[in-house]
Amino acid sequence: MKSEETNALVLGRFQPFHKGHLEVIRTIAKEWDSVTIGIGSAQFSHTYENPFTAGERHLMISKALRDDGMTNYSILPIVDVNRYAVWVAHVVSMVPPFKAVYSNNALTKRLFSEAGYEVRASPLFNRETYSGTEIRRRILIGEKWKHLVPKATAKVIEEIDGIQRLKDLCAGAAPLRYSNEPAEGSWEDH
Repeated sequence: MKSEETNALVLGRFQPFHKGHLEVIRTIAKEWDSVTIGIGSAQFSHTYENPFTAGERHLMISKALRDDGMTNYSILPIVDVNRYAVWVAHVVSMVPPFKAVYSNNALTKRLFSEAGYEVRASPLFNRETYSGTEIRRRILIGEKWKHLVPKATAKVIEEIDGIQRLKDLCAGAAPLRYSNEPAEGSWEDH
């Protein structure tokens, strides 16, 4: 049951926006009047971990949600502040008021909790498959990946030549690892 006149905040990098993200937002949107989607690390792009710009991620998300029929959301870029003592205040100043924040990042959860906000874990949907790291890996080595993202995401990636961007970013880098243990200098998210 929806709360009266309430908003929830969902934070993520969305590199890229995938079907797991879409399911999370669908689920949260059923509980709240509106959802604010914060595109984290908005200042980063053109690296393997963050290949897409905040604007490109905004397009992926907005087009996918529109295609899904959702209307009760807003999307805002959030630039990182590398001082954890002021990060929550920075985020709060960038978004509409919210009653709860959804995140599975331990630091994000702790910082918002310490600041007195209700923190909820984001529901997870097949995390091993619906992972930005896995999708980027598949794109880079030519494996099938489009079934893991909404059609709108795949279209944006194609329109911006994102496949070639990833290949260019990784040219000459160490090969991808397939184990769960990150190696120094590997392309896995830490």
